Amino acid sequence: MSDNTRLQAALFLQETLEQKTFSVDTKKRFLSTDSTNNAFFNMLTQTAFRHLVYTKKVIKQFTTKKLPSNTKLAFYLLVLGATEVIYLKTPDYAIINSYVEIAKTQLNKYVAGFVNAVLRKICQNKQLFTEADKGEFFPQEFRRLINASYNKKTCNKIEQASTQEPLLDITTKTTYHIPNAISLPLGTLRLNNNGNITQIPGFSEGLWWAQDFSASLPVKLLNNIQGLNVLDICAAPGGKTAQLISLGANVTALDISSSRLQKLQENLQRLNLKASNIICADALEWLTQDTSPLFDIILLDAPCSATGTLRRHPEIVHTKNINDVQQMAEIQKKLLNLCPKHLKKGGRLIYCTCSLSKIEGETQIEQFLQNNPSFTIIKPQLPQELSELQSPQGWIRILPSHLANLGGADGFFIAILTKE
Repeated sequence: MSDNTRLQAALFLQETLEQKTFSVDTKKRFLSTDSTNNAFFNMLTQTAFRHLVYTKKVIKQFTTKKLPSNTKLAFYLLVLGATEVIYLKTPDYAIINSYVEIAKTQLNKYVAGFVNAVLRKICQNKQLFTEADKGEFFPQEFRRLINASYNKKTCNKIEQASTQEPLLDITTKTTYHIPNAISLPLGTLRLNNNGNITQIPGFSEGLWWAQDFSASLPVKLLNNIQGLNVLDICAAPGGKTAQLISLGANVTALDISSSRLQKLQENLQRLNLKASNIICADALEWLTQDTSPLFDIILLDAPCSATGTLRRHPEIVHTKNINDVQQMAEIQKKLLNLCPKHLKKGGRLIYCTCSLSKIEGETQIEQFLQNNPSFTIIKPQLPQELSELQSPQGWIRILPSHLANLGGADGFFIAILTKE
């Protein structure tokens, strides 16, 4: 691979980790027009995020001094170099030559010499480092976040399952089936991700869309919604919106981001689906208004820490902490408390988050039910093979370690409430 691809990967790593951004929001600026280079870029950076805890320990053994702030890029060059040595099995000479040249060009010859010395030592001890790897994924701060919700045994299961790269899940409009795909409970199709979903049969015909099994569950648990008026809050990029429309609901899609709503509209257009109404607004402001008529169903896919998506976005374990969870929980609480006045009597409120933290799930619903006695929880009927997902209280809690024999799942929380 070219030095430029490795340089862009290092710059991407640095920006994501230091500015604590979501990789999907920044990655496009670092990709090239060459699909082969991009495939390597994605493999290298995803692998680096997944094994960062261990590669940092390896690098620390050979670095006694802290790098000056203006040469921090060198650290990320070492992270990628160590990743290639230990996990990607790139030839030693190619790794050393490439990263040393980048350091020389971007920084100076002294830093390049430092990068050269460290990478050579890692290469010399490659077998030792490979054998000593215990598969650590969670840094200490993120482990504390998970331990606040689960016991040590469950935390270890989550960590182990989260290191596995997820397969591609899709939701279909009909009973359409894709060759070589396996069917998960409730109809989600799962197949290997070849990196270009547009080449999968049925894409151009608008017969399906990419959607993780966990994210598809809230709508699949609603049963018959034909002709009902549904408010989809935080709707973009539209996976659940598409589900609702394809099941015959009249959907009002609400989201704060105009760019994400544009993506929602593009997705619906490909799928030949149409929302009744698309609104670009801050949900907290919009929900304070009086709307008429009231909705039969409100789906609140609440903004959250997104810690449940760490299989797809492994950078999250390095950028999220308990403070992020608590900040999002305050927003979720405000949104939940504004929903009842927009819901018909007998209507349903579905609350869900792609978070592993119980602060953003179980605790949130327990507090809502205490403060809103007119609401009760509905216990949906799940097939036997999904029984482990359901709590005695009736809500759904999905962990990456669930569905292990089928390839795992994203972390998710779902509660279905009804207004008496």
